[in-house]
Amino acid sequence: MDPAIYNSLLSIAAAMFVISFLLTTWRIVKGPNSMDRLVGMDGFVAMFQCAVAVYICWTLDTTVTNAMLVVALLGFISTVSVTRFRKRDN
Repeated sequence: MDPAIYNSLLSIAAAMFVISFLLTTWRIVKGPNSMDRLVGMDGFVAMFQCAVAVYICWTLDTTVTNAMLVVALLGFISTVSVTRFRKRDN
């Protein structure tokens, strides 16, 4: 693949991630209840994993794959634990 096309596609993906990070951060801050905030945080973790994957594709540096795995495991464990011990909002 032509490097110019490859870089432009990855920069479009990175720009879309920036927009989605901003929207998700707004949902976390402005969420009317704790479940909305939890879904926002779960989406934030998933988008962060995808953003790290785009970084890996862009730089061809695979040293951060272990960090991506740790983020995935921590995101899963935190979501499960928060939903398990969540109290109902009034």
